[in-house]
Amino acid sequence: MKNILIASFDLEVGGVERSLINMLNHFDYKNYNVDLMLYSHTGEFMKLLPSSPSLLNESKSYKTFRMSIKETVKSGEWKIGLARLLAKFRGKIQSTSEDSYQQMQYMWKYALPFLPKNEKEYDVAISFLWPHYFVAKKVNAKKKIAWVHTDYSTIETNIKIDIEMWNQFDYIAAVSEECGNAFIKKYPSLQKKVIILENILTSEIVGNLAKEELDNPMLHDDRFKLLTVARLSHAKGIDQAIYAFKQLKEKGYDNIAWYVVGYGSEEKMLRDLIAKYGLEDSFVLLGKKNNPYPYISSSDLYVQPSRYEGKAVTVTEAKMLGKPILITNYPTAKSQLDNGVDGFICPMGVDGIVEGIKTLIDDVELRMMLTNNIKRTNYSNETELEKLYKIVNQ
Repeated sequence: MKNILIASFDLEVGGVERSLINMLNHFDYKNYNVDLMLYSHTGEFMKLLPSSPSLLNESKSYKTFRMSIKETVKSGEWKIGLARLLAKFRGKIQSTSEDSYQQMQYMWKYALPFLPKNEKEYDVAISFLWPHYFVAKKVNAKKKIAWVHTDYSTIETNIKIDIEMWNQFDYIAAVSEECGNAFIKKYPSLQKKVIILENILTSEIVGNLAKEELDNPMLHDDRFKLLTVARLSHAKGIDQAIYAFKQLKEKGYDNIAWYVVGYGSEEKMLRDLIAKYGLEDSFVLLGKKNNPYPYISSSDLYVQPSRYEGKAVTVTEAKMLGKPILITNYPTAKSQLDNGVDGFICPMGVDGIVEGIKTLIDDVELRMMLTNNIKRTNYSNETELEKLYKIVNQ
């Protein structure tokens, strides 16, 4: 049997984490031994973790990467704390993103000498979440695979440092063709390493979870209900959703409500914006939810107002639940929807979101046509794992 290592940070609620859980639930454990390395054994999705993979012991050193520098030093990892401090001054802070990608690159680069190795030798080691330095530098494996979940045309990284890291991998797995193309455009020298491996999703699991009985205020709301499931961050464009919703109200669309499932760094700013425009009763932040599917199922229109995406898992999940969908025209949007067939792609920005929502509210026949097309399509793709097995067995 082949020995495989899969590494990621934790199992907090998120699209990448949900994708990892789905992959682990469909893995062929009869033919492969799988070790799972989570830097932190935290997150609501820990309870969804199947028993078949062997969960490796939590590492005190790797857990520090989502602690503050002060907490890192207090935990006894003062060398990593100093490396983090150096990275903070060296890294370039992004004005257009909730994260400093370059700062994270420097943080890992400077901390590497103080991080422990995994001494076991694997046939294949998979790094599921960027930055991929643990698998690149601290794991012995015959083959190494790194996953790409985001659109690299939208983020600023130190390309020289990144290429040094990416070159440690035999394969770079992008979750969509557009995601892969954006990566290749930024790192053309890595083109031969790039393969496409979509996020693993099954309609059966999503449909069953959607039936769970929850305290769901949407069930008692007779208004036309928009829904977004997303991290509360700049990338996901929830602030744009609020501005668009305000305009819709001003244009006379009174019998509508917009619900958002998710949490993140911009929550206070978003709540202040909602209060500023007096939208508390109609633009509702529901917070973190382990199971978003009953909320998607209760909606009339699923909306993804993102500024950029790799491939939004929630868009496919909304299709699995038979919902009409509106997404903004972010660079990888066409990998998510066939515009006008199983969803609607609107121009980027507030005005585009307003016009897109108006179109789908007003044109009932269009909405029904999209819904019917979606319901006739099977969006499950567990066979994607066969691509991975082929690589493992080469």
